[in-house]
Amino acid sequence: MRLDDLHLWFLGDPATPRLVGALKLVSAGKGVSLHYGKAWLGSGFALSEDLSLVDVEHMPPSRLGADAQRAVGAVDDARPDRWGEKVIRFVDKPKRLSLMEYLYYAGDDRFGALGVSTSASTYSPRAGSALPRLEEAQLLSEVVAKIEAAEPLSALEAKIIRAGGSLGGAKPKALVDIGGEQWVIKFFNGEPVDTPVIEHATMTLARRAGIAVAETRVVHLAGGNAIAVRRFDREQGRRIHSISAGTAIRAATASGDEPEMGYPELARILRRVGIAQDNINQRDARELFRRMVFNILVDNTDDHEKNHSLLVVNPFENGRLKLAPAYDVLPTNSGQGYQEFICGAQGRDSTLENAMSQCDAFGLLPAEAAAEVAAVIDVVHTWQAHFAQAGVTARDIDSLAERIDGEELLAQRTDFDQARFRSATARKKRTSPFRRS
Repeated sequence: MRLDDLHLWFLGDPATPRLVGALKLVSAGKGVSLHYGKAWLGSGFALSEDLSLVDVEHMPPSRLGADAQRAVGAVDDARPDRWGEKVIRFVDKPKRLSLMEYLYYAGDDRFGALGVSTSASTYSPRAGSALPRLEEAQLLSEVVAKIEAAEPLSALEAKIIRAGGSLGGAKPKALVDIGGEQWVIKFFNGEPVDTPVIEHATMTLARRAGIAVAETRVVHLAGGNAIAVRRFDREQGRRIHSISAGTAIRAATASGDEPEMGYPELARILRRVGIAQDNINQRDARELFRRMVFNILVDNTDDHEKNHSLLVVNPFENGRLKLAPAYDVLPTNSGQGYQEFICGAQGRDSTLENAMSQCDAFGLLPAEAAAEVAAVIDVVHTWQAHFAQAGVTARDIDSLAERIDGEELLAQRTDFDQARFRSATARKKRTSPFRRS
């Protein structure tokens, strides 16, 4: 079955799906466009800033790399990433592997509140089944191992992984039901350290640093561990419209300009279109600053655009953005010295100096930003004791210490001088020579 045309639905309340519009394969098969339906134009909302409610065919970016594929705006967040695509290729085996096939075969439990259907009159996604329960985690891990080894699956194994195995991300993962709520369970095979326990320890350490994190729990399996992460885009049976940081930044970037994929630009977006009530947008920007500093100090360099998300609060009313809980926060143990996300004036350099260089983008005066850095440093200083208490082995702590307590990162913690920034003032805005006096 060739899927050149599909239909996008909004599933905020899964019991009453609403048609958003038509999806079409464009750009020589490398992109997907969206044309809002008439009903959605009359009473819907813009899925992202670059998908305004106008009666046109919204097109994906015209400049794509040789192997790049991208759906337009927020639709791109509804597709699976590397692991999900691998599951679709291995289990569903579609005859053609275009972005439309990946969108369709991702099923009904994708990120956020969007769904893909073959029909414009009835929401009819790819058929699925009930989510596996936590008690089936061992079986899920064995199915994942088979997929990675390209071994054939039984009908039952295919069914259990198809129920929730096409989520985004690079690592093997699946959806499981824990107490009636959806959790993402992530599997790690062949890692040199016990990554699930380390991720749980890092996430709980981040919480101590004043960072809102997704709830996590370690899942013990035969011969190893996995980690379960509670979904933040689901709440009491409803689905929360959500977008990745990459989508938000691209949507806010003027046509023809290169997006600045980084913390400062994301902070500006939060301050501009975040929730102004009770200064939530300002608090979100401040917390994003803490996340950046924390990631630098614990050597989490895998902080790319998909590893930050925003919740769209009350989309039919004003569509304000809220910083989603942090996830996928753990040491990469690489010591590469640069982040995936821009941190400041020195680009992606993993330094506190770089983090401080554009603190005004986060709405912080230098003294305020320095106080945030000092508070995070105090928490990170305790990482070894916290990790040991969380169950990380002494061997793994020694391995991580080579980076986190290595010469470069430890020096940043011990040499940071908060007093240096107490008398600093915010950078003055340049005044226009044409402004009347």
